[in-house]
Amino acid sequence: MIDMDGCMVLDEVASSSPEHGCAPIDRDIAGRLAAGWLLIDKPAGPTSHQVSAWARDLLGLNKLGHGGTLDPFATGVLALMSGRTMRLTDRVLKIGKTYVAVLRLSADVEDASLAAAVTELKGEILNVPPKQSAVKIRVRTRTLHEVDVHEREGRYVVISISCAAGTYIRTWARDLGLLLGTRVELIELRRTRSGHFSEESTVNMQQLADAVWLWQENDDPTALERVVRPVEELLVGIPRVFVKDGAAAAVCHGAPLLRPGVVAIDRGLANGDEVRLLTLKGEAVALARMQVDGARLEEMKTGEVAKSTTVLMEVDTYPRGW
Repeated sequence: MIDMDGCMVLDEVASSSPEHGCAPIDRDIAGRLAAGWLLIDKPAGPTSHQVSAWARDLLGLNKLGHGGTLDPFATGVLALMSGRTMRLTDRVLKIGKTYVAVLRLSADVEDASLAAAVTELKGEILNVPPKQSAVKIRVRTRTLHEVDVHEREGRYVVISISCAAGTYIRTWARDLGLLLGTRVELIELRRTRSGHFSEESTVNMQQLADAVWLWQENDDPTALERVVRPVEELLVGIPRVFVKDGAAAAVCHGAPLLRPGVVAIDRGLANGDEVRLLTLKGEAVALARMQVDGARLEEMKTGEVAKSTTVLMEVDTYPRGW
């Protein structure tokens, strides 16, 4: 049963055909690889592209995208996306990140001076990619939401940083050194969170390889089903619009969502808001933009409700009704 808590229900008798589609949790490996993702605990050494390529080859895929490059020496959360989920790569790249960094100071610094410098480097800062970065070097503005000193032993400092996507921690460490008047070296870096997904949800490359082996050699997909997640889990938190099967089919073919196809909608939505269109089984149909205020739907009988921006469901998952 789909949870519609907080929704304005417009059609209490609508249902979804058991002959087509399936709940995301019931999707088989082929379906998950066609529109899925996984969280890898990237090891130190290889580039993010290399890790993505290794996982791609293990899974037997043609392409596997990643969301948010980590330097070769860095470890931690790396999201990999397969199939239609790759259409969300830009979105994943833009979500906030959390890091734990180990810094080494080249001179003795008082705790009060360190705390003051760290405080000054919170909030909106100018962040220039380091020479080691693969991107074009230009000044960028980035926001650091939280910076906390967790531990210190002499010249070694452990700091956690929650920041906007695209923040270069190596550059931040360099700027910290400028404020302290001494060189600060970033010697370890770990990404502990990407959006609302934490390192506790990751698997390492050996665990992925073991899960693939069980699937391919023992015909046991259980472990791999825990590793490869449905695309729907990436969309948690985006307001919902539940649609009928026929509306899902139409949207997949490029049509706007029309009022007769809406079953329920989260309350409080305004014209222009981003929403996720879901079937009554909870399947992601598309991301879309509202074309009207949600409160108007009770009085509407016809007309456009939303236009898709990113279609995520395979065409003809549900039969055409036109």
